[in-house]
Amino acid sequence: MPDVGEGLTEAEILKWYVQPGDTVTDGQVVCEVETAKAAVELPIPFDGTVHALLFEEGTTVDVGQVIISVQTGEAQAPEAAAAAVAPAPAAAPVAAEAPEEPAAAARQPVLVGYGVSQASTKRRPRKAAPAAQNGSAAAALPAVPAQPEAAPAAPAAPAGLNGNGHAAGERPLAKPPVRKLAKDLGIDLASVVPTGEGGVVTREDVHAAAAAAITPQTAVPAPAPAVSAAAAPTGAQAEAPAAGDARETRVPVKGVRKVTAQAMVNSAFTAPHVTEFITFDVTRTMKLVQELKEDPDLAGLRINPLLLIAKAVLVAIRRNPDVNASWDEAAQEIVLKHYVNLGIAAATPRGLIVPNIKDAHAKTLGELSTALSELVATARDGKTSPADMQNGTITITNVGVFGVDTGTPILNPGESAILAVGAIKLQPWVHKGKVKPRHVTTLALSFDHRLIDGELGSKFLADIAAVLEHPRRLVTWA
Repeated sequence: MPDVGEGLTEAEILKWYVQPGDTVTDGQVVCEVETAKAAVELPIPFDGTVHALLFEEGTTVDVGQVIISVQTGEAQAPEAAAAAVAPAPAAAPVAAEAPEEPAAAARQPVLVGYGVSQASTKRRPRKAAPAAQNGSAAAALPAVPAQPEAAPAAPAAPAGLNGNGHAAGERPLAKPPVRKLAKDLGIDLASVVPTGEGGVVTREDVHAAAAAAITPQTAVPAPAPAVSAAAAPTGAQAEAPAAGDARETRVPVKGVRKVTAQAMVNSAFTAPHVTEFITFDVTRTMKLVQELKEDPDLAGLRINPLLLIAKAVLVAIRRNPDVNASWDEAAQEIVLKHYVNLGIAAATPRGLIVPNIKDAHAKTLGELSTALSELVATARDGKTSPADMQNGTITITNVGVFGVDTGTPILNPGESAILAVGAIKLQPWVHKGKVKPRHVTTLALSFDHRLIDGELGSKFLADIAAVLEHPRRLVTWA
């Protein structure tokens, strides 16, 4: 499992596009994984034949673990196959059995990200597994966790063992992430029966122990948080919520939901938030939207109120450039940005994400419309890349599509402000001295008070409203 370049530690396998026996070519996409930020397709950096898929769909895998075995040349001799497993630190995110090639000193090619450096994944030496009957190196890799080999009948525990395969008084063998998982779930590793090579306790072993512990008491909530249960979508633990007498359902916190939760907590308790509101008449903007939809020069483009709101924000930033900044805590500096990467909060089946339109300030109305449409479509398809969500400056969140008047949005980490757009409704409004039905909306602007004081924040919000109340200012103020 490669690090796609964002410093992530794990990813969930969403879908395999190949099966054992399939022929693959260099650069062919073999699977889709979901990181904490987005769904990413992984290509294979080899030509060969798929020998085994080492993890099932829905499994969360640590970065650096081998997920697929590909035979690239002639089968190795049994001795070479066994030896190929021993240098685990040199394992690439996608394993291949090239015949008797020396391990490269540099990181191996993975096409996605930079791979895993040899020095970063050192592990204790493992015993070599017996070679498979066909003599291929792939058969010497650990068994697929979701399809373990049938365990032989357990003999009586010899003297010095605790009955679970661990020597009495010896610390059970497990990777640090597995130890943390056991701690989070309240599982004593010494009580877990290991199925990994060399007596190593795996994630699946811990989840099996946790499932066995909670099965007889379905209605009693587990004492540990559900975050670490992301890698156990099947088995007794998944079946427990379906019990007829269950009063609670626990949903693992992972992927986009997990990173969003962490980001919101960090933002709320790092940047001092201030939120201001303004309610105003947008009837002229709604009329302009209809006129632009009929404009032949904009045929084929998606024209809606959000497009003009985005343009109004860009005009207001130009009039109040100091709002477009970030806080550098380490250097104790305010970084003024001379570009606008406009974030658009998007609700997706995997959770809330905030991709941004790069250099939105330099785009025409038509270019901005195209960028918005592509951003939304990519987000809904789950194809937003991590790069699309980096280096945002200011964000718009359109809660009005849910019929909500407005809200108090939390800043996207590293940004100075976020604008919540409420529902646009026909309301009685005083216009030219008479009460008339007018299109009215409410905007809410949350901003970082370290960067933006009350005066600047108020002027910025008032300018956005002024543009939308009299959209001719899109021209006169631009």
